[in-house]
Amino acid sequence: MVEMFFSGGQVDVGHYRSDPMVLLSGPPSSGKTSLLFQFAYNAAAAGGDVVFICNRDKLESKPPFLSQEILPSSDTFTRIHMKYVDNEEGIKKYFAAFHLHDTYPLAVVIDDFGDFFNERYLFSSEFSSATPFFLLLLSVASHGENLTFFFPQIHMAFVTYLITERVCRAQYGNPRGRDMAMVRVLALCHNALRHANEKGYCGLILSDTHYGDSPRLLFIYKRWIHSIFTVKGDGGGSFLIRRNIHLLGSSSKKTRIAKYSIALQYLFLEQIIDDEDDNQQLGLSNAL
Repeated sequence: MVEMFFSGGQVDVGHYRSDPMVLLSGPPSSGKTSLLFQFAYNAAAAGGDVVFICNRDKLESKPPFLSQEILPSSDTFTRIHMKYVDNEEGIKKYFAAFHLHDTYPLAVVIDDFGDFFNERYLFSSEFSSATPFFLLLLSVASHGENLTFFFPQIHMAFVTYLITERVCRAQYGNPRGRDMAMVRVLALCHNALRHANEKGYCGLILSDTHYGDSPRLLFIYKRWIHSIFTVKGDGGGSFLIRRNIHLLGSSSKKTRIAKYSIALQYLFLEQIIDDEDDNQQLGLSNAL
């Protein structure tokens, strides 16, 4: 299945009805947006429409790179519909109205899904109801002043914690509001896809960033997502992408590994092997 992230890869819509959601997780600057956009191009090339949901500022600052053989003038791009959102409210509104569609896209892509639930709360409209104390802290910090000069008894880390917790409580009623928000949105997405797949085929693929060996908040994702692909650097400037079946408790050991790189503003597929037992062919047995 890793082929679907590279030029010429086929998008298997047959599994959408039983497994409609896919997660792509990898470290920062590992080409996740490029992989997602290449997937979107492949799905559009198969004749379907694709909705690509992302933050406009982030996409424009770090645009995706596609395979070299893809022409910018290709008509396939007309079937990729960009939808720009600033937070999870935009995602919720889109999927809440999903059942009203006469036709459904072949795929919906959400880039950097987890980031829509992050620091935005510090500057959200809900924070306007915070106490004057917190507003004063935020105002002083925004002007570049040293908070410890005004409040010497308060450590900056503690101030950050206080603000974050206050905003989470204002938004969701408890400090774990971010996790709860993700759960609600994933449940909404799953229900919308189930409805769409009763009439046709529609899948959702989303990306997230992790800093360790496995996706962050895996305990949330695996409730709804049974196909998880992870990206890892090989130590030499390239990356490895594989479907991590073991993260979901499967005893299967067979998978496919793709080695790729981002160079000269192109996405390059270097090699694919069929069996993880053959990863020494990549010269990277220790990287996995």
